[in-house]
Amino acid sequence: MSIIASNFKTNHTRATTKEFIEKTNNYLIENKIKSEVLIFPTATSLDSFSTVSNLDIGVQNAYGAIKGSYTGEIALEQINEFALKTILIGHSERREIFKESQKDIAKKFEFYKNLGFKIVYCIGEPLEIKDQGLEKTLEYIFEQFIGIDTSYPNLILAYEPIWAIGTGVTATNEDIKEVHSAIKNKINRPLLYGGSVKLENIKEICEIENVDGALIGTASWKVDDFIEMIEKTKDL
Repeated sequence: MSIIASNFKTNHTRATTKEFIEKTNNYLIENKIKSEVLIFPTATSLDSFSTVSNLDIGVQNAYGAIKGSYTGEIALEQINEFALKTILIGHSERREIFKESQKDIAKKFEFYKNLGFKIVYCIGEPLEIKDQGLEKTLEYIFEQFIGIDTSYPNLILAYEPIWAIGTGVTATNEDIKEVHSAIKNKINRPLLYGGSVKLENIKEICEIENVDGALIGTASWKVDDFIEMIEKTKDL
């Protein structure tokens, strides 16, 4: 079954998040959907949601500590309040905008790995690397696994070419196939694709060899669209 994930980024409120999750949850129940579904709301919208077992709510980011003096961050104490055990780590926006180094990311990964969290770990390359060809692209991507325990059983990978995130430009099927095959040859974990995934292309993308699902941004923020994406991929 496909893994379909929505990253809200800095979108939705506490009220609209609750409505979104409840509607998605009801759809999964009513239609007996078996796909694994993940939703990553903003930190201010976290709550103790009652969901079916194949719908996980996760945090988009958290500091690698139980608690402490980390202004603007949340940490384990805040996550534990809502009994959440899923986290997104290594997203390109954390790397590019907030300048998280590979060392920072690996440290965060190790902290939440040791707590048994389900970790969705993101990798991807900028356009200037992609333009240098597949060999350079893979070299860049595999450097993002430095310090990461790729044998961790509760690990999901997400390949998101940076040049395709929120741009409307999607990698070609051949691009996706080449990179996913190369990653899968080295790391046998579920591997999602992200980067301008939308209603029109999600089924085709998820049918590509070695694509185990999708991590979706903008196109997943309307609940009816997100539900339709799950519907399109439920039998894959």
